[in-house]
Amino acid sequence: MKLSNALMLVLLLGATQTLAAALGTLLMFVTVVGVYGVCMPLMRSRLTGTSALLASLLLAASLTSCADILAQRWLLPWHQAFGFYTGLIALQCVVLEHNGFFQQPPAKRFKLAGLFGGLMLVLAALRELIGYGSLGRGLSEHWQGLVLLNDGLHLPTMVPGAFIVLGLLLAACQAWTRSNSISKESHRP
Repeated sequence: MKLSNALMLVLLLGATQTLAAALGTLLMFVTVVGVYGVCMPLMRSRLTGTSALLASLLLAASLTSCADILAQRWLLPWHQAFGFYTGLIALQCVVLEHNGFFQQPPAKRFKLAGLFGGLMLVLAALRELIGYGSLGRGLSEHWQGLVLLNDGLHLPTMVPGAFIVLGLLLAACQAWTRSNSISKESHRP
């Protein structure tokens, strides 16, 4: 497993306790990675080796720190609960840079970022629905979310439960993909 995938897993499991947490983390991730993807190519052509790595690290840390300050200002409840994941976003930018993610065509980058964002939101919705019995809690101060069950199972709200929900989600995806590929196969000799 690549290091970049392992770091994405930490964000995916840690910051998806609720849909509000996932939306805030995803907003910060997309903003920082997007601005980083615009700024770094301007410097990349002029830097090599260690200086490029150092510039990448400084740019990612600066952008993440600015986003963190803005989150403290406008999203304080989210920041208090999930703000410690913001440092991983800077580290993820550096790892993605090192792995050549930003040199790929924009369509491929958007597809991968969209898949990560979609998985993050689906996982958050499932964890909140199963764990709390509601959907959308914490999105607004005056709205308690769509309550579907009085009490949920509390295991999915914790990280070990997130592993279980992610495993079930991946198993369902693989079963669905296999059933489609088996139906397309011909059974003729």
